[in-house]
Amino acid sequence: MRILKKYMILLIFTFLIIIPILSGCNNNASGEKIERVGMLIENTIHDQNWGNKGYRGLLDIQEEFNMDIYFREGVQTQQQVNIAVEEFANEGVQVIIGHSSNFGEFFNRIQASYPDIQFIYVNGGYSADNLISLNFNSLAMGFFAGMVAGEMTETNHVGIIAAYEWQPEVEGFYEGVLYQNDQVNVDIQYVYDWDEKDLAVEHYQKMLNQNMDVIYPAGDAYSVSIVESAMNQGIYSIGYVNDQQPIGGQSVLTSTVQHIDKLYVYAIEQIQEGELEGGIYNFGFEEEVITLGPYSEHLSENFIDYLNELIEEYKETGLLPHQTEK
Repeated sequence: MRILKKYMILLIFTFLIIIPILSGCNNNASGEKIERVGMLIENTIHDQNWGNKGYRGLLDIQEEFNMDIYFREGVQTQQQVNIAVEEFANEGVQVIIGHSSNFGEFFNRIQASYPDIQFIYVNGGYSADNLISLNFNSLAMGFFAGMVAGEMTETNHVGIIAAYEWQPEVEGFYEGVLYQNDQVNVDIQYVYDWDEKDLAVEHYQKMLNQNMDVIYPAGDAYSVSIVESAMNQGIYSIGYVNDQQPIGGQSVLTSTVQHIDKLYVYAIEQIQEGELEGGIYNFGFEEEVITLGPYSEHLSENFIDYLNELIEEYKETGLLPHQTEK
């Protein structure tokens, strides 16, 4: 009887040891199963553009992996980040997504104090063992959208209203316009803020007065209003981040769509599988996290076919059309 009791005790003890090991699959860098994911958003989830798209990605994570999710809006300073991260840590959040490039610097300053939390942000150069930068290859999306603008302008005057000078899509758009039509004057203006509506509208009006007939508003809050204005004033636009044809109709020639929602889901999946560690990663057309939106009915079928062929070639070679000709 004593032997049987000893055997039962040994069996139970062994079972208790094995359970945590079996439940350890689908875990983060610290070896814990990921059950809670948080997101910090600079402005609002109701902006019809970048903030809303990030939030939809968070909801997709909840649905796809049955995880608890948390988010904070209006997080714009280091102090606000510190407070939010501490709150998330107290809730047991294991992965924190900073939904903009600015969070790279903020996270980099504090990540060492939270070694059990995996930090993620987009489009930046900071990384650490528990800090991941997910970068869009935005140069290419800008280039192909620029080709559309170069094809469709009748006045040979195309405008770009960008948030910052470092945006790769701005350089790509400029190069794409001139690749398609080297007679075009490309007017580039910056507002130095993702949501600076007033200055963006001011630049837009000046461009209109100079006979601009295709506009690319490469920013967050102001892109919606400018796309609407372009439709009302009878000129073309290129949508930004989302497919903006539902806003601007067929005046939106196409959109440079960044599927950040899909990228966040992919990142969580890869972290769970142990395939994504601290570092800097690039994603684009090949991974289908960047696409061009629906084409306007104003574009010819021949041009659409030509453009799609070039995009497929880019996926295979990694070289844009003007790079293959060098």
